[in-house]
Amino acid sequence: MGMIVMMVILLGVMYFTMMRPQKKQQQKRQEMLNEMKKGDRIVTIGGLHGVIDTINKTDKTVVIDSDGIYLTFNLGAIRTVLPAAAATTDENQATSANDASATTPDTPNDAAADDKSSDDSKDAQ
Repeated sequence: MGMIVMMVILLGVMYFTMMRPQKKQQQKRQEMLNEMKKGDRIVTIGGLHGVIDTINKTDKTVVIDSDGIYLTFNLGAIRTVLPAAAATTDENQATSANDASATTPDTPNDAAADDKSSDDSKDAQ
């Protein structure tokens, strides 16, 4: 009798530590794939980045535009989906960060130029 209880407890622990989290992860992935639409940015399991051109739910395929090259993949090959609105926001932030970093190096050079000019004025005196 005690052995049966131990087996039931062991199976219960196995279910809650291994099987249940995996089912949740599969459901989350399925929701991500169901919410895909044209224009969303994606990354495949092979690491290819592109934009969804068309989705065929019956054949379970997706056509991806990767810099003008159109490729067809199975839906299972998609690892990550970034909605179109979020993708443009991320690109805008990256552009802003690049613009800010381009103007930052000018400041130290200006300070160095000011130091030189003050040294030159001391030498002239």
